[in-house]
Amino acid sequence: MHAVHVHHGLQAAADDFERHCVAVCEALGIPLHVVRVDARHAPGDSPEDSARRARYGALAQAAREHGLHAVLLAQHADDQVETLLLALSRGAGLPGLAAMPARFERHGMHFERPLLAVPGVALRTWLRDASVSFIDDPSNADTAFTRNRIRHQLLPALEQAFPQFRETFARSARHAAQAQELLAALAAQDLLGMDGAPAVAPLRELPRARQANLLRHWLRMAHGAAASAAQLEELLDQVAACATRGHRIRIKVADGTIERIGDRLAYSPSV
Repeated sequence: MHAVHVHHGLQAAADDFERHCVAVCEALGIPLHVVRVDARHAPGDSPEDSARRARYGALAQAAREHGLHAVLLAQHADDQVETLLLALSRGAGLPGLAAMPARFERHGMHFERPLLAVPGVALRTWLRDASVSFIDDPSNADTAFTRNRIRHQLLPALEQAFPQFRETFARSARHAAQAQELLAALAAQDLLGMDGAPAVAPLRELPRARQANLLRHWLRMAHGAAASAAQLEELLDQVAACATRGHRIRIKVADGTIERIGDRLAYSPSV
């Protein structure tokens, strides 16, 4: 077992985090690898998303460099509930409502979340009982972030009203994940019948909901893009109106453009 600490350099306490990790790992005899990243976000980008992308890339690269086969992440049951509520607040579909998977692959590395069923308070109690020191990230107290408002204002109310909410919410997330898995399999099957790229004529023969499912899957799997609800509805309207061979389709989606080229749809990312 090795430990990897990602130094984001985004707050004054970042150096203290590193020193703490060094001290704990030395006491436990665990090799520690510290990776410094540039996690600053671009204008209009989410600071949390930018830091997350940098973190996962750094974790995967460090694991590969040191011959490790998987990365274990410490997200717990409260984090899972926060993720689900955050998705609900944004009007997310099934992929969002499925919350965080227990295992996944990213950047060519296996990631695991073995603590998703364990409440945060149970982890903190265990650490105190085992005399293991830990740090609370000061940014977690900043209620300017939606996730922190959920953590500090909504979770205590849920605890009082529905004491078993962690288990029941996690069950709902698992149901959403199972349903999304079926929809992804259906979309892959539909797309396979079009040789891997949406063809206008057979796409128009599918029910509208199935068209939307195929297009979402194609964008996500082939291009790493996601259309907003409004963009997807506009795209479906254009497909529905595409009754002639010469009918043009062109619409901005995510950071790129979908347009009709011949009898198929193609996605071009912005340069």
